[in-house]
Amino acid sequence: MPVISAPQDFNAEELYVDLWPTFGHSLYLKCEGFNFAGSIKLKAAAEMVAAAAQDGVLTPESIMVESSSGNLGVALSMIAASKGYRLLCVTDTRCNLSTRRQMEAFGSQVHVIVKPDAQSGFLGARIAHVRALCASDNRYVWLNQYTNPSNWKAHYHRTAPAIAAAFPRLDVLFVGAGTTGTLMGCARYFWERYRRVRIVAVDSVGSVTFGGASAPRMIPGLGTSIRPPLLDESYVDDVVHVAEADTVRTCHRLARNGFLFGGSTGTVVSGATSWLTQHDERQLTAVAIAPDLGERYLDTIYQTNWLQGVYGEDVLSSGELTAGSRSA
Repeated sequence: MPVISAPQDFNAEELYVDLWPTFGHSLYLKCEGFNFAGSIKLKAAAEMVAAAAQDGVLTPESIMVESSSGNLGVALSMIAASKGYRLLCVTDTRCNLSTRRQMEAFGSQVHVIVKPDAQSGFLGARIAHVRALCASDNRYVWLNQYTNPSNWKAHYHRTAPAIAAAFPRLDVLFVGAGTTGTLMGCARYFWERYRRVRIVAVDSVGSVTFGGASAPRMIPGLGTSIRPPLLDESYVDDVVHVAEADTVRTCHRLARNGFLFGGSTGTVVSGATSWLTQHDERQLTAVAIAPDLGERYLDTIYQTNWLQGVYGEDVLSSGELTAGSRSA
């Protein structure tokens, strides 16, 4: 069974899982899903809201609006409820039902886009709807996680320093690429202070972030149909692409060993183990960032009928669950 470790003065943000017993690779997983919002997105949400309020953009009369596949929407909903703001989250049909219900439980409005844009997919359709809302009423304030520098600064100020403190001899860091806020914040921090640390981005097959061909993706979180404006590839040493079927198998393999993680985490771990298999890892200290937990995926990734309908009946063959992850 994987080994859990945390500092003596326990902090939910500083929980690590040693994945050697599960995957046979020297890899530590930084678990970000134990805060109140359930994902790493709480950091970016808090930083963006604080900056908007400090700059006077966000007022008590404002209605925050954001495009999100789920996790940021939950984080913003929690902050909005605690601070007395209103929030409208624009998501799409891939957003898990439990995630939508959680946002609504916090008192937020949720608008679901049901038809993707022909060129820019669901993300383009979501952004177009947000822009239309902002043009229709000046009370709407779009935090815009896709271009907001507070997104990456949250991880520059918090996530990366925490990893550096916990692993002073870190060699390689695996980070999933969505908006690339986490990736850019961590990459900039280590580039400036610990240049020897290799930054490996993990993306989904079908995502255009690093120039790949666009293709349908069913698991929300990582990957995008529009190149993220925050991305600066000069800070990234390597990129691994993971097929969604491999994401699913990795999630289930982790679950079989006692850990229920979300789709983004399954993608990152699959990409990390694939990369480590192809490199001389014996002397490497490696860390991967796990953005979320798996409760919000019980009706999708962990639901047999859904899986078989999307990926076929053999997606969870016993051989795949016991074999190592493979590169996409």
